[in-house]
Amino acid sequence: MLRIQHWNKAIELVRNYDGSAPLHHYLKQYFSANKKHGSKDRKTIGHLCYTYYRIGCCLKELPVEERLKISIFLTHNDLSSFTEILPDELLRLGSNSQEAKIKYLQERDLKFSVEDIFSFKNELSADIEFNSFNHSHLHQPDVFLRIRPEKENIVAGIINTSGTPAVYENDHCLRLPSSIAVDQLFSINKDVVVQDYSSQRIAEFITLLPASNVKSLTMKVWDCCAGSGGKSLLAADILKKIDLTVSDVRPSIIQNLTKRFKEAGLSNYRSFYANLTQPSEKLPKNKFDFIICDAPCSGSGTWGRMPEQLYFFSKEKISYYTNLQKQITATTSKILKPGGYFLYITCSVFTEENESMVRYLQSELDMKLIKQGLLKGYDKKADTMFAALFTA
Repeated sequence: MLRIQHWNKAIELVRNYDGSAPLHHYLKQYFSANKKHGSKDRKTIGHLCYTYYRIGCCLKELPVEERLKISIFLTHNDLSSFTEILPDELLRLGSNSQEAKIKYLQERDLKFSVEDIFSFKNELSADIEFNSFNHSHLHQPDVFLRIRPEKENIVAGIINTSGTPAVYENDHCLRLPSSIAVDQLFSINKDVVVQDYSSQRIAEFITLLPASNVKSLTMKVWDCCAGSGGKSLLAADILKKIDLTVSDVRPSIIQNLTKRFKEAGLSNYRSFYANLTQPSEKLPKNKFDFIICDAPCSGSGTWGRMPEQLYFFSKEKISYYTNLQKQITATTSKILKPGGYFLYITCSVFTEENESMVRYLQSELDMKLIKQGLLKGYDKKADTMFAALFTA
């Protein structure tokens, strides 16, 4: 049963949140300063805050309390925990389908429109099915694990003995409910990597490289916007023998990556941090066979995990990210060997960051496209991404 103090605190936090920092940072800062909240309190309050933003730009004119009630109504099948909060009419309809709930709201003349959840329809890549994509934000995405090579039996044994409700999406991809504490079940990074379903599909592009079929071939690989290193680990597991360099603009990220690589048993690599929007003395002097550019982007394909962006993101920011992408790809592509491979990746659903960037790499950087594709995840409670593989 939801306690009224949890409700009141979530309302207060939402009212004070301005979107200037990611919601999880905002909540972490609040809970760090207010130790009175136990782990269950933090989980409940945080869940309510995230739920508030799942309906995106719908019904912004309503008071915070009323809007949160509607969001709970739409995003939960079981409303038994909210009997002290929700009106009887909403509780009575709680087990109805999402479509029926939306129809009920529209009949009440609340002007609720699914199209208002994600308010950037005109900017979407053509392959996105808008209605399904919009509906997907009303559900919290699942957790996906990538099983590392030769760890299949270990992972299967853990699943069987623990009774974990895991679903195999393929031989190496597991789907689990977000409520499962995966770090208490598996050796993270050693046996499995926490990696979204669509992110795992980047393997479809890496396997097009010659070295994926010639295991004795060593490739010089640069993961230039490495982040937490997930794409580097994927490349290492597929290509086997790589001479790896990783970089990021944030020193703290490289520190986290170092810890993750140690857990994964990956030690033969070089790392540095640099601003890749312009030439720098920090950039490698030797050229690479393969560059992975998981470019900074709007993250619009991941807003199911960051629903506050549905509410606060402005269209003008798209151009900000595309300018970054053009600067970074222009800088990094100069360090690619002739005949080398360049993999451009975003977790965006915007044409300007995806298909338009493909045209930029072709026309301005003289890249030859091998394959491009939108990696849909919205129909699987996963992220949606975009990738394009080029050769110089």
